[in-house]
Amino acid sequence: MIGAVVFDLDGVIVDSERVWDEVREQYTRESGGRYTETAARDMMGMSAPEWSRYMADVLGVPGTPAEIDARVVELMLRRYGEAPPLIPGAVEAVRRVGAGWPLAIASSSNPELIEVVLRVSGLDRDVRIAVSSQEVARGKPAPDVYLEAARRLGVDPTHCVAVEDSENGIRSAHAAGMPVVVIPNPHFAPADDALALAACTLDTIGELDADVISRAGE
Repeated sequence: MIGAVVFDLDGVIVDSERVWDEVREQYTRESGGRYTETAARDMMGMSAPEWSRYMADVLGVPGTPAEIDARVVELMLRRYGEAPPLIPGAVEAVRRVGAGWPLAIASSSNPELIEVVLRVSGLDRDVRIAVSSQEVARGKPAPDVYLEAARRLGVDPTHCVAVEDSENGIRSAHAAGMPVVVIPNPHFAPADDALALAACTLDTIGELDADVISRAGE
């Protein structure tokens, strides 16, 4: 029996994966670091402490991880302004699903970025719980952020359905024991072995409704 639905944020509700990549790349290059071809995919799903340390240790960005995190989030908030790039149909899809089950967010974004997206979209009235991977020990693909979302909801993880787009996100939700509805990120396509973990795969979030969630939970 499905007790709740847990959504990823970046790439599912807001089209921000490319924004993260652009901001990190620009900051890395302008600060004298080396942005590699694999950097964007490597950092996808990492928590703030993890990706900021990666930028310091691997990409050669000067400063402490805390300083790098603060600067990147400042640049992200500046890019978001009051108009984060919401994916068409996402808000309506979340509300359709929310009519049937309690909702949570399990995101790799920093809490202040999650708050902006939920507030501006109006989904702060629909989403009961929002968890950032910054609040747990490990980022995606570890299951920590999904397990914490389920804990705060008071629902067994195996009775939650996750909605994800990225390879590390799929692995994270699956490791938490959740069936996963996958809407593959068109910019950073998940590997085939990650897609094979999906309970259901959709082309767009506009296809997401209660029937899809119910089938995924079977």
